Amino acid sequence: MAQNNIDNIKDHATLFHQDEYQELFQAKKQFEGGHSPEEVARVADWTKTWEYREKNFTREALTVNPAKACQPLGAILAAVGFEGTLPFVHGSQGCVAYFRSHFTRHFKEPFSAVSSSMTEDAAVFGGLNNMIDGLANSYNLYKPKMIALCTTCMAEVIGDDLGAFIKTSKEKGSVPEDFPVPYAHTPSFVGSHITGYDNMMKGILSNLTEGKKQATTNGKINFIPGFETYIGNLREVKRLASLMGVNYTLLADNSDYLDSPNDGEYRMYQGGTPLEDAADSINAEATIAFQAYSTTKTREYITKEWKQTTSVTRPVGIRGTDEFLMKLSELTGQPIPKELEDERGRAVDALTDSQAWLHGKRVALYGDPDLVIGLVQFLLEVGAEPVHIVVSNSNEVFEQELQAILDASPFGNTAKIWGGKDLWHMRSLLFTEPVDLLIGNSYGKYLWRDTHTPLVRIGYPIFDRHHLHRYATYGYQGAINLLNWIVNTLLDELDRNTIVPAKTDISYDLIR
Repeated sequence: MAQNNIDNIKDHATLFHQDEYQELFQAKKQFEGGHSPEEVARVADWTKTWEYREKNFTREALTVNPAKACQPLGAILAAVGFEGTLPFVHGSQGCVAYFRSHFTRHFKEPFSAVSSSMTEDAAVFGGLNNMIDGLANSYNLYKPKMIALCTTCMAEVIGDDLGAFIKTSKEKGSVPEDFPVPYAHTPSFVGSHITGYDNMMKGILSNLTEGKKQATTNGKINFIPGFETYIGNLREVKRLASLMGVNYTLLADNSDYLDSPNDGEYRMYQGGTPLEDAADSINAEATIAFQAYSTTKTREYITKEWKQTTSVTRPVGIRGTDEFLMKLSELTGQPIPKELEDERGRAVDALTDSQAWLHGKRVALYGDPDLVIGLVQFLLEVGAEPVHIVVSNSNEVFEQELQAILDASPFGNTAKIWGGKDLWHMRSLLFTEPVDLLIGNSYGKYLWRDTHTPLVRIGYPIFDRHHLHRYATYGYQGAINLLNWIVNTLLDELDRNTIVPAKTDISYDLIR
């Protein structure tokens, strides 16, 4: 085969177009029992109709390409935001390999997480022995300052008790008695990755802050990002707070772990919120979360157990960033500096420059609840019209909040929220009620190819484009980034549709 010649190595995009592979594919079809190309084309056309859409939206027992992941994925993202912390997943090796590769593909950084390597024996008799050995190996081999434990489906189905297992493991000498091993039960068959983030964040904070409450506050403001995959957002929040002179603790800061400098030396634990600062977060003045639905239990715990004021602000777009900065000023008494006023003015100017291209554009979008709320607020600010809003990991409170935002704007009256639906539902929506633009993660590529709706890649995961996660979507600079991605996608599509000289290319947009 051609691949045996090292001077003729093919890229994967062209490899399978070679004759030998095409012959192999044709030979396989003899055994697949498939339908004729004509029948396949007929059914494909039918799936684009209103008749099929009605059938599609009545299915209950099948999910096709949901826009969500499972709980442990979010749990280990929360864990790596703390100094020297090793995520430990009590379950099979295959699950953890999936989580590591998912984050590595998105962030283009190595992501460390270990497993208790449960197999058939553990599924029958329980995973205690796996836990005892796994904690001892992790502690001795990788020298963490903290091990954060969560579960997969296997451990949850058989009912393994993490609290009891950790206690027994410490008694057996796997880790020192005073070594922090926070945990969260994160069954994959309920909730989603944002639920897992919330469960683990609550578990870590309750473990580290136990017995640390003081009579007076430390004068700080706690920030909780939520399931945040834009490293630029963490750095932007820190920059904004620093410009305002605010003393803060970021719970948890994974920006260095997921975007570390290449200086020739590998460090397993990069950056992270110091454990001492996390332990002292119980004494802060207040806590601000940037996402509501990935911090629900955590905020409830902070309010009830710490007796601390909590709030949610999403610093997306002009209004969202205004609300965040004014909230900081209200809590700390610090004025908003002129530098940020100038940044705001530049962002407003940029939105004004592009508004004519965005006004009235019909948009479909999907993603996590808080991401979608931020994007919808931004779209309404520039006069675009959200139409189809698909949120697989939706809930009633979220839908009520989002509907109120839509109702408050004249540009939101054409929108419909499709809670609990998936991307195959979105496909029917795009065929039967076409829009100008689709916003979502990399899995929207298949919708773009099928429906020819231009795709703006915003969200998680983004596998097929590089470095977008390094940008901010928060703050006034983030508003410019969002504007840039959205308006230039529309202009790219305009160019694709007017590409024939002297026939469709008649706008003379480059004439001096």
